[in-house]
Amino acid sequence: MPLTVYNTLTRTKELFVPLRKKEVGLYTCGPTVYNYVHIGNLRAYLFDDTLKRTLLFNKYPVKHVMNITDVGHLTSDEDEGEDKMLKGALREKKTVWEIAEFYTDAFLGNMKKLNILSPDIFCKATDHITEQIALIQKLEHKGFTYFKGGNVYFDTSQVDDYGKLAQLDLSAETRGRVQKDSNKKNPHDFVLWFTKSKFQEQEMKWPSPWGVGYPGWHIECSAMSIKYLGKQFDIHCGGIDHIPVHHSNEIAQSEAALGKKPWVKYWLHNEFLILGQGEKMAKSGENFITLATLEEKGYHPLDFRYFCLGTHYRHPLMFSYEALDGARNARKRLNERILELKKAKGTASPTKQKKYLEQFTAQINDDLNTPQALATLWDLLKDDTLPAKDKYALILKFDTILGLDLKKIREGKIPPQVLRFALERLQARQKKDWKKSDELREKINQLGYTIGDTKDGFELKKE
Repeated sequence: MPLTVYNTLTRTKELFVPLRKKEVGLYTCGPTVYNYVHIGNLRAYLFDDTLKRTLLFNKYPVKHVMNITDVGHLTSDEDEGEDKMLKGALREKKTVWEIAEFYTDAFLGNMKKLNILSPDIFCKATDHITEQIALIQKLEHKGFTYFKGGNVYFDTSQVDDYGKLAQLDLSAETRGRVQKDSNKKNPHDFVLWFTKSKFQEQEMKWPSPWGVGYPGWHIECSAMSIKYLGKQFDIHCGGIDHIPVHHSNEIAQSEAALGKKPWVKYWLHNEFLILGQGEKMAKSGENFITLATLEEKGYHPLDFRYFCLGTHYRHPLMFSYEALDGARNARKRLNERILELKKAKGTASPTKQKKYLEQFTAQINDDLNTPQALATLWDLLKDDTLPAKDKYALILKFDTILGLDLKKIREGKIPPQVLRFALERLQARQKKDWKKSDELREKINQLGYTIGDTKDGFELKKE
């Protein structure tokens, strides 16, 4: 069944055809590690993971590269504002190196909790300074750079199709754009290498042909993706905020250096997670909610994963705790059904599964339509004509994409205190002591369990 994806470069859904049979090259933008990632960031990484899982589901061998930005990223993508790493170091009175290590580890912990498949290669910008300098030198040799005010700039006027990803009207953009850097020849030009900081002294510096300094933000992704995925590769992902500046600059510098068009065949971008009043969550605004925040409120990380699956990646995702409650309850019901289905006897039949497997595959292969795919999962659970063994087998196949870790669902051991209260409540009900029965139910609820009455006694469930 064909896989189609929405290509930002062409603004259309396209049939996915890899450049090479042996490997699909996938590059996904990772975090700038100056603070914890927030749940808006995590939506992007969950989208990346769903895409990768879908490629694997379709039998494509994937080489996945993700960057870690630990140098050069200013609070504005347009070479303005504070240095993000320095901002984090000043906030916590640590070195930028300590900040980078701490928040990289925190990010990797979030990835594990959300059951996100690890990339084949994590590459840190600070580990690839040599590659970035070499790429800048290639651009310099081809006449795409200029040196002014102590910094090396990319000259966008030398690129005929600059801004094609964002479909920029450069004349209108130029008229409306405030040029804060007097060294720039053109408003869209960007820094490839800093020797003169625009802010406080930078700890991270390296020798270069242009003087001791450090790279701009945009050059790292080009240098590292080219190193690990070659001069052309299949898919580059990121948030929609990367389209007008970061990814437009990546394309310009990469195609200028390599002479390869297109440098990347498919560009996929996810929409924002937003709060009330349409407010985008942002680390720089200090208005962010972390995965730890959700855990402190009693949510499992996979509740958030389920929540994200319920909205298509190209649609804004409105966050509220009420909506997250709905996702938690749905995941809880799904886990309960999984436990029931696991106990069923018999043999699964691929023939009986065919209808739902084809339906699910068609939906997920239609530009990762996870909301419809989830609906198909619930439809098969309601289908009384489908044997339990087939339901269980199908759900495990679906979960290779959904990533809800359903194969590992186990019945939890009831704590002794909860079991004691349940037995006391059963005795109270047998004596028709309804007041004591209600009091014991409340105690059971407070310990995180619900109790239901059955003809043989009671049934306890974890909330």
